[in-house]
Amino acid sequence: MSSEILAVLEYMEKEKGISREDMIETISSAIKAAATRGGTATGPEIRVEINSKTGALQAWSLLEVVDYVSDVATQILLDKARLYADAPKIGDVVERELEPSYLGRIAAKTAEQAIKQRLRQFEKEIIYDEFRDQVGNLVTGIVRRRERGDLIVEVGKAEAILPHRERVPGEDYVPGERIRCLLLNIDTASRGPELVLSRGNIRFVHRLFEVEITEIADNTVVIAAMAREPGYRTKVCVRSNDPKVDPVGACVGARGARVKSIVR
Repeated sequence: MSSEILAVLEYMEKEKGISREDMIETISSAIKAAATRGGTATGPEIRVEINSKTGALQAWSLLEVVDYVSDVATQILLDKARLYADAPKIGDVVERELEPSYLGRIAAKTAEQAIKQRLRQFEKEIIYDEFRDQVGNLVTGIVRRRERGDLIVEVGKAEAILPHRERVPGEDYVPGERIRCLLLNIDTASRGPELVLSRGNIRFVHRLFEVEITEIADNTVVIAAMAREPGYRTKVCVRSNDPKVDPVGACVGARGARVKSIVR
């Protein structure tokens, strides 16, 4: 079991960016919950320790010292308590080490499910924290697959969705192709934070102008208005805050070089 736990810790830390401490807490909580449900109606209270370097698992049941046992899962006689603690007294709590096999097959399955659930939660939190400040910005990703007409795009370590309604008419992409999109929003209403991309939104062109044209980025030239028919044409109205700078010339560039890169 220790090798399996260590493999999980290493994989999640390297591939998913989840710290060992968070994973250890998750696994410990899952095992404690699984052991309780796998025991008696009340269930024993469990303490779990996992070595972050070796993955070694140790578990103890916490037992109340009594002079008469009414629940063997949570209580222990004073005479037997002396095997696990020095000079125990009535009312004290002693720890009795458990064999990992005590958890049983059902408890282990429950723990596995709980771990997967917490992992999904961790991943969602990481995605939200990483991308919440990038909404409205351009992102570059790789097309991975198509699902019900939508494109699934890998952006960093996260997967984003480019809905059919947010695509440009006539554009088509194949798996492995790089694509540049606007991070339109983060949908938190469904199964967790879902990155929603767009290429049809007018803000996509606006951000392209800000990235490609330095005069717009430094506010020398301002986009006053914009209208767009995705895939067909876009009209942009610009004005200059500097009388020495031609706003149209700045956006078009020498021989149309700047605007051509945006059109492409």
